[in-house]
Amino acid sequence: MVKNSIFLKKYVEQHPENKMGWYLLGKEYEKNGEEGKANYCFNQSSDVYEAFEHSRVPDDVWKEYQDRLFHQSRNRERRTYKIRLLLLTLMFLFLILAPLEAPGVTVASIPAEKQTLTNDTEKNQADNVTEVKVKDTASINIPTFTAQHRGSSQETARNLALLLDYSSALPIKMAVLGMERKDKWLIWKQNMPLTYTLDKMANAQIVFQSYDPMACDCTPPDATDLKASALEWVKKQEQLVALSGAIRFFVQENGRLPARLEELSQPFPNNVISGSTEVMEQYFDTIKARYTSSTTLAGNTVTLPNKEDSGSTTNDNTSSNVGDDVFFEQPLEIIVDKANHRLAVVSGNILLRNYEVGLGGGKTPEEDFVISEKVVNPNGSSNGEFGSRGMQLSTSNYAIHGTDEPNSIGLDESNGCIRMTQEDVEELFDLVPMGTKVSIVKGVLPDELLVPTERYKSRHRQDQTNPLKTYHWLN
Repeated sequence: MVKNSIFLKKYVEQHPENKMGWYLLGKEYEKNGEEGKANYCFNQSSDVYEAFEHSRVPDDVWKEYQDRLFHQSRNRERRTYKIRLLLLTLMFLFLILAPLEAPGVTVASIPAEKQTLTNDTEKNQADNVTEVKVKDTASINIPTFTAQHRGSSQETARNLALLLDYSSALPIKMAVLGMERKDKWLIWKQNMPLTYTLDKMANAQIVFQSYDPMACDCTPPDATDLKASALEWVKKQEQLVALSGAIRFFVQENGRLPARLEELSQPFPNNVISGSTEVMEQYFDTIKARYTSSTTLAGNTVTLPNKEDSGSTTNDNTSSNVGDDVFFEQPLEIIVDKANHRLAVVSGNILLRNYEVGLGGGKTPEEDFVISEKVVNPNGSSNGEFGSRGMQLSTSNYAIHGTDEPNSIGLDESNGCIRMTQEDVEELFDLVPMGTKVSIVKGVLPDELLVPTERYKSRHRQDQTNPLKTYHWLN
């Protein structure tokens, strides 16, 4: 307690304009029974005291705030004036914005130039916090979207704090969508709920608006326009991650970047992707510029890890890429779960699709493959034993394909291949590029199906049939 009080006292002497610092020092004095000093500090903290005394912030979250304050203070002592000022700004934003359950908390900015104030002047500091009213959401421009796990208020506070650690990279307007969690998976849906928005004002103030009535205990503004824009953003991100994987595979196979989008959507057998989209055409140069010959994506992207996902075996991609148009950093992969007859499309620990499939029981191997060939109407028919689409697994006799026995979906009736309904296999065919990894395992996917109302579909398809070959997959 004494150590905290000494540190916070020193801190507010150096930064008397920081009302959160005054408030935390007052709480320390209050714990030590020094009511007079506590009341003085609370008076200095003014509106921050009023807002936080009515909030429901757990004790462990307060401890986390103070621990962070100590850590950042030590860093400031080791760095230059410019770096110290930047970290102080980030810390201030973290302390002000983290308690999400107190809607309407005023957000203040730190002056651009450092102020040096003596002990004689600190008691005469005027209340210089500028109140910012939340603007009508219907009148704002379309924001930059991102998605995070929609968990408890504490986790949302941590995610928000991580986001604000890169406040200089934040766009003018940002909207955060909420993903549900199923075991280790974060669920990507077309209709993910809007969690909150951040507005960066001209004076460096940031306005937070919650759209979760349970979290803010309020009636959020109308979000009809934002939800429509969010749906378009979700669709765009799926197209971009498909394009990214296609470029990755093209480089691996050809040792160079594709010069044009058309190089990725050639006729069979060079149909890396099944077709292009307007979004792919618009972002082709952007995605290509982010790509290097080492088959890793590069660029001005900040990955914000979710601390709750430490048990995941995949690289986490639960939080936003700050100030970037591209959300997914991990390539698409296919996971087949033999225990519950599911086939999922994932990126890191984010689950984009979860289909029901037919398998072959012990005849379906538990191995890793890649999609080595994509063919439309295998053996010349859309209603034959392999359906309208087939995706060869490496050099094996196994494939993911359609079926003329739809009643076998969910059962072990194949000779080892993975059967899908026509609508599902056609969407998968369009979504995943050549070279996509396929892992066949047991007991890792949720039972709940995840299939969008509006299916993923590319356009301007080239000829992807193969009349020169008769396929003998282990159907």
